[in-house]
Amino acid sequence: MRFDYDVIVVGGGHAGCEAATAASKIGSKVLLITMSLNSIAQMSCNPAMGGIGKGQIIREIDALGGFSGMIADRSAIQFRMLNKSKGAAMWSPRTQNDRKLFSEYWRRALESLPNLDFWQDVVTSLLVKDNKVLGVKTARGVVIQSRAVILTNGTFLNGLIHVGAQQTSGGRVAERAATGITEQLITLGFETGRMKTGTPPRIDGRTLDYTKMEEQQGDVSPGVFSFINATPLREQRSCFITYTNAMVHDIIKDNIRYSPMYNGQIQSKGPRYCPSMEDKIHRFADKERHQVFVEPEGWHTIEMYVNGLSTSLPENVQLNMLRAITGFEKVKMMSPGYAIEYDYFPPTQLDYTLETRLIKNLYFAGQINGTTGYEEAACQGLMAGINAHRKNNDLDPLVLKRSDGYIGVLIDDLVSKGTEEPYRMFTSRAEFRLLLRQDNADLRLTRLGHDIGLCEEDRLNKLLKKEENIALVLDFLSKWKVTPEKINAKLETLGGSLITEMQSAYTLLKRPELALNDLLMLEDQAHKLIAEHGEEVAQQVEIQVKYESYLRKERELSAKMERLENHVIPADFNYHPIKALSTEALEKLQKRRPRTLKEAAHISGVTPADISILMVYIGRSSSSQVA
Repeated sequence: MRFDYDVIVVGGGHAGCEAATAASKIGSKVLLITMSLNSIAQMSCNPAMGGIGKGQIIREIDALGGFSGMIADRSAIQFRMLNKSKGAAMWSPRTQNDRKLFSEYWRRALESLPNLDFWQDVVTSLLVKDNKVLGVKTARGVVIQSRAVILTNGTFLNGLIHVGAQQTSGGRVAERAATGITEQLITLGFETGRMKTGTPPRIDGRTLDYTKMEEQQGDVSPGVFSFINATPLREQRSCFITYTNAMVHDIIKDNIRYSPMYNGQIQSKGPRYCPSMEDKIHRFADKERHQVFVEPEGWHTIEMYVNGLSTSLPENVQLNMLRAITGFEKVKMMSPGYAIEYDYFPPTQLDYTLETRLIKNLYFAGQINGTTGYEEAACQGLMAGINAHRKNNDLDPLVLKRSDGYIGVLIDDLVSKGTEEPYRMFTSRAEFRLLLRQDNADLRLTRLGHDIGLCEEDRLNKLLKKEENIALVLDFLSKWKVTPEKINAKLETLGGSLITEMQSAYTLLKRPELALNDLLMLEDQAHKLIAEHGEEVAQQVEIQVKYESYLRKERELSAKMERLENHVIPADFNYHPIKALSTEALEKLQKRRPRTLKEAAHISGVTPADISILMVYIGRSSSSQVA
């Protein structure tokens, strides 16, 4: 059979863009089908990338060779490293972005890929034969054959927009919904559900009184997402913070009957960690106020995004609510906030490659899997694009472990546990978060990106040089002996215990009160060495030394988990004879058919006791295998 393309990517959002990038960069002939080429990588919600847990994902995408980090840097109007007051495992980069530039730069990046073609249309059905996808059919009746299909439909599958009592079919404002695919997938045996998300009103920044708000400036020394070819911002735009109050809350309470969430118009679940204003008033009734973040939409626009004020109340109520906020007294609304319901498919129906278990060569990525957020979508698209290419070329799949990256944590959570509400990444979801810091994503993943053909040679060479420089500085610190006369005055100032004999700078740096810069002030040679290798190397050295024992413990725990992962459960294993298993565990294990004991351990309702019983039956038996 002749195929028109190796991979078809359906949808031009964040997942679709990374999927198309990955598959085409490593050699597949790819077609990206989207409703509108003018909406490529549209920032439908807030114009920002990264944040707590999410910034780590963007750095991992970049380290593997994806584009999101570079484009976020190029379109940034502000950079902040969040959680700097906490330990290094919690540091999370975030950019405020120019919405139009972000989309424009993504389109330029995609158009620079020679293996990537574009088609502006709506996919209405899949070509499926013998439980294998063979292409797509569009609304115009065009049939396009391919060896693999990646669905990244975002909020467009039977999307329904709510503003008060008004309901409009659509995937975004002024963009129609996609129909037909959900219905076909149901006939093929897929389970489906509905989810909800929302967005706040956009307002005219000229009508705000910023003197009544708190200014939120970017970092004095702004960083970047990308590990290569990124220039830090020289100029930044400020964001602002204000608060709701009793009057705002009363307006919402008086009109709550008009909210689609509370009058029964919306039945689906929204994101727990990004609730609507109506939800906040209901769930946190004891709070007198809530933060409202005023964020510019770009360099040269009056449009402002009101982060924290997601709502689907009627337009007139939204305006009254806005004008009750401090600094918003004369505000003009440019577009109302709205809620949107859409179809998703529980991700427990996927393999760890993001290929569906029911239909071969069909992959799901992004909000179709129940996630929320640009970053979560982008990393799924990246992995789906990689794995679609690799399967087409009879190569081993690429599956990241939980100890490899936040991407591995996210996919493992989705596939093994599923989600009944929009899934959002947090640092707390990663049990190995000290290993999975944002600063070392290149050290963890760039070799892998190069091995699969996604990272160029110059990126690998830069990594190797960085590793060499880190080793040189660590060696220098271990050999550099510091006398009590040189360091005790500093230690006394910092409230640390004094030393009585020479110690290596490496040992001294382990002290929580001492920073690397404190030591560098003692020795010109050390200061010169660090200056030669740059801030990035200095940061790595300091983190590796200070957290050495904790990092060792996490590696040991990771190794234990890997041993559990290597216990393979035979595909035809029968759980029913194991009487000691709980009823819930038996039911879920039989239905989900986990491949390994580790997968089984992550299934909700399967207890550690159940895993111990399984280990007795298969982990130590002659029938167990090693992956």
